[in-house]
Amino acid sequence: MTMSAGSPTAEHASEQRAIELTVGGMTCAACATRVERKLNKLDGVRASVNYATARASVTAAPETEDEVLTGTVEKAGYRAEVLRPAEQHREEDSGQRVRDLWRRLAVAVMLFIPLADLAILFTVLPEARFTGWQWLVIALALPVAGWAAWPFHRAALINARHGSSSMDTLVSVGIAAACVWSLYAMFTPSGAPDDASGLWLLLNTDGAAYLEVAAGVTTFVLAGRYFEAKAQRKAGSALRALAELSAKTATVQDADGTRREVPAEQLRVGQHFVTRSGGTIATDGRVVRGQAAVDRSSMTGESVPAEVTEGDEVTGGTVVSNGWLLTEATEVGGDTQLAGMVRLVEQAQSGKAAVQRLADRISAHFVPAVLVLAALSLAGWLLLGAGPERAFTVALSVLVIACPCALGLATPTALMAASGRGAQLGIFLKGYQALESTREVDTVVLDKTGTVTTGGMSLTDVCCAADFPRERALRLAGAVEHASEHAVAAAVAAAARAESVGQADSLPTVEGFVNEPGLGARGEVEGHRVLVGRAKLFTDREVPIPEELDRKRSEWESAGRTTVLVGCDDAVVAVLALSDRVKPSAEAAVRELSRLGMSTVLLTGDNEATARSVAAEVGIDEVVAGVLPGEKVAEIERLRERGRRVAMVGDGVNDAPALATAELGLAVGAGTDVAISAADLILVRDDLTAVPDAIKLSRRTLGTIRGNLVWAFGYNLAAVPLAVLGLLNPLIAGGAMALSSGFVVSNSLGLRRFSPN
Repeated sequence: MTMSAGSPTAEHASEQRAIELTVGGMTCAACATRVERKLNKLDGVRASVNYATARASVTAAPETEDEVLTGTVEKAGYRAEVLRPAEQHREEDSGQRVRDLWRRLAVAVMLFIPLADLAILFTVLPEARFTGWQWLVIALALPVAGWAAWPFHRAALINARHGSSSMDTLVSVGIAAACVWSLYAMFTPSGAPDDASGLWLLLNTDGAAYLEVAAGVTTFVLAGRYFEAKAQRKAGSALRALAELSAKTATVQDADGTRREVPAEQLRVGQHFVTRSGGTIATDGRVVRGQAAVDRSSMTGESVPAEVTEGDEVTGGTVVSNGWLLTEATEVGGDTQLAGMVRLVEQAQSGKAAVQRLADRISAHFVPAVLVLAALSLAGWLLLGAGPERAFTVALSVLVIACPCALGLATPTALMAASGRGAQLGIFLKGYQALESTREVDTVVLDKTGTVTTGGMSLTDVCCAADFPRERALRLAGAVEHASEHAVAAAVAAAARAESVGQADSLPTVEGFVNEPGLGARGEVEGHRVLVGRAKLFTDREVPIPEELDRKRSEWESAGRTTVLVGCDDAVVAVLALSDRVKPSAEAAVRELSRLGMSTVLLTGDNEATARSVAAEVGIDEVVAGVLPGEKVAEIERLRERGRRVAMVGDGVNDAPALATAELGLAVGAGTDVAISAADLILVRDDLTAVPDAIKLSRRTLGTIRGNLVWAFGYNLAAVPLAVLGLLNPLIAGGAMALSSGFVVSNSLGLRRFSPN
């Protein structure tokens, strides 16, 4: 159903605001699902909670107060705080959690090792028992099962108070049950010999050492949580590093030439600032004076510094390796490219696949089901005639082995690692949907100007009608093209400025400018109606093209050049020839796409001869030339109707509809905001090999996620029946559960070492 722009629903949607919350106290995917469910019950609120990042991404109506959101989370038993822009990348909470888990794990290991040794010794050599040894065992075990395991008990109590449960409930109940049963066995040694010690049942070879089990389970689960927390922190390190690229201070130069140091966040659009050799460019801007080599490797992955000079655009967060620059700020704060890149990574990390949402829902209902299954296992074994020790061992194993922690970590840890590594390579994933799309893509459609070619068009020839001066033709054309954003228009305008005698930086004002998408532009200049563009623009308006100019146009186009006709007052007065250079990386990129099993298509509004010349140079399979922006969408749809799964690569406003129509849209970062917003993957490297690299990273990430989920589901499906059948003891169950989570996070962290080569 299509909504009109003025409909209440559309207006309401446009008024939605985005809020980012940090959520403390979550210990598993079930916690995240619970918080998400509570937030989504609020009117007008849509929330997605990510356990791995401890963040809640919320969209809400303007009237929804932040306190309502944080209060809802707190009522669910967790901590919540609204993240302000300056606080988006704090790591204190994650660092504190890692340190706390390390302390508890260290104590647990130090006490569990001698406890396990004593258990083995007293079982193998009963004569080694000494007076009061029972209390030594208790002294070693209870600090582990009490203080070290306190995070599990605390979370279980909070959940119980709010009528819910989580993975911590299983761990806490298992540890507590083991301790209670052990203490009961100690002081009521039913069936023990008359001269048995108090821990006969506890350490007898026919019994079970449940205090040792309680300490062992605590140690194993803590180890799993510690390495999990550490891995999550590592997975987010690339994002923190990206956020920290920005300069802390800037040297502002006032109009009178005086310079002063100010915090970088105080820079305003239009201010001039100086960056010296070794300094970080404070914000996005345009070079006013100076020349320097700028190292962009931290943002784009390009190893060779780029030379910039007066008039060039520079990006905040890049480093001047030598030289100096006086730059005019064009974007500041949250509008900079760096801030936008960080937002893209955050959006990718907070995304969830449909299968992950299913896993979260399963996790939320899994815990109560496991508690019931453990009780049924206990009752079933008792009814089958097993002793209480055996029945209790089975029930405890079920409680411990069934924790589905790995399910909650499968997608977010992989996305965190992949989006961070992608940022280092100049590749930005917008979310999980992009990963799904790359698996199916078999055809890559490439825009020509600015994508396959540099977009740095230059005027090479001018042919004018008789008695019409070259300088005047360029002046009229340049005035109209100056108002357009296309690369061809920019080249015409630049040539016109350069040839305007005595007016090097000035062109006439254009009145009534109208852009004709894919054809050209028109407007009124110095009282004359001026039309600039492709031949079709003139034939559609029945403006005749003089034979000599049309012959010259055909000759230049046959040679692979781009031509532009100039009309003045319903008469064609000149034809301009321009050429564009193919990007050095284009041929290697197309070759790599072919190696990946993809066919390539060049889709351009340029003429057939020019398009085929470029396609032949870089090895592109098919050419579709002379298409308007709307026709680009139709071409994408035509390919899809033929059974192709299409990825579109572009950079301009004209490409945005096609980017949105394709299964996968890839925008080069130097492109327009409209193109970037329509794409699924953003490539900020000025290197076309970023396209196959992005596809390889996406496919590798998708494979990792699928492997994680297969392992996580398979582990629980296989392990729980084994526990119910009594084939696993609690210690092995605890270790296996920790190893399962460890496998998922370590498998995901492998993406941090991804290399496209």
